[in-house]
Amino acid sequence: MTQDEKRENAWLRDELANTQKKLQASEQLVAQLKEERKNLELMVSVEWCNNRDQNESCKRKRTDLAIKLFPDEENQDKIKMSSTPPSQFANQTSGYEIPARLRTLHNLVIQYASQGRYEVAVPLCKQALEDLEKTSGHDHPDVATMFNTLALVYRDQNKDKEAANLLNDALSIRGKTLGENHPAVAATLNNLAVLYGKRGKYKDAEPLCKRALEIREEVLGKDHPDVAKQLSNLALLCQNQGKYDEVEKYYQRALDIYEAKLGHDDPKVAKTKKNLAGCYLKQGRYAEAEILYKQVLTRAHEREFGAIDSKNKPIWQVAEESEQHKYDNREDTPHEAANVDSPTVITILKNLGALYRRQGMLKAAETLEDCAMRSKKEAYDLAKQTKGSQLLTSNEKRRSELMWDDMEFLDDKSIKP
Repeated sequence: MTQDEKRENAWLRDELANTQKKLQASEQLVAQLKEERKNLELMVSVEWCNNRDQNESCKRKRTDLAIKLFPDEENQDKIKMSSTPPSQFANQTSGYEIPARLRTLHNLVIQYASQGRYEVAVPLCKQALEDLEKTSGHDHPDVATMFNTLALVYRDQNKDKEAANLLNDALSIRGKTLGENHPAVAATLNNLAVLYGKRGKYKDAEPLCKRALEIREEVLGKDHPDVAKQLSNLALLCQNQGKYDEVEKYYQRALDIYEAKLGHDDPKVAKTKKNLAGCYLKQGRYAEAEILYKQVLTRAHEREFGAIDSKNKPIWQVAEESEQHKYDNREDTPHEAANVDSPTVITILKNLGALYRRQGMLKAAETLEDCAMRSKKEAYDLAKQTKGSQLLTSNEKRRSELMWDDMEFLDDKSIKP
């Protein structure tokens, strides 16, 4: 091949590479434009009634999802009602249902926030609020719903003060329009308590949490799972103030409700036992904490690997046997921990290992700690295989909605030996 041919081939390769880059950029632009068009079409479909009369003529059933701001704040007891002017909502015993258009908008905003695209999510919320206030007035439950959605985005950005201001506005509106004892009011009170607790204002958060508990007990009954969730939050607030007697009382009651209503294998049972054990640890009641940890690990093992017998032992029993035979020159065999994707199980493995270290059972501690490390790695690998790595990375960079699962914003950290 001559030099001219070589130069021509090199030029053609460069042109081909440049063309491919331009094509890729064009495809990305087309995809972006399609997404923006879809969003614009959605915004066009989100049509607000032009005036209050039109609002009153739009007859629809309404129930409160009780601010999807936090995952467990959905009110499952939906009550039918006819269309009523906002000023009369407080006189009704019925509920309020978030319109479909607001739910769609909420989901869109959450999607943008989960991608870190706050420059899109925030204006969407503000535009919707502006339209709602023009058509329905400030004191309307729909406005309170959008306040909560925007508060979620601000919380996601660690703008807790702005989020708290919006929740206070939502609380005022819901109290006036739905009544002071409405489940939506309880949900808003709880979310304010969460934000105050996050900022270390436990004394300010506690009365809000107690008031939310009173409302839920009155509306849902004292043995409802949502009451147990509220009790768990109250216990966490009290624990950070050193009120351990109250902490134990609230956790024990929550545990009784979960076991009775959801069953012994529900994840909330394991998590509540873990948190109750954390309360015992802070008081130096190590034996009681150890019992609870072993109960959770045993139950998890049975659920995944079958009944316990001489050949099928839970990890804590294997660890204690390894301690007894540490001088026998036995070769350690890796042991599976039940439910490797469970953060509760991994935390308990670490905490029980720390308790073993306090007792000088170093071999047993190493067995549990090694199992916890392998379980955490397996959980991470599983997330990658199921294309969850992007979500995991995103959650490590910012406080997403998934970080507030079960409201345990003050969850116990691993204890130290």
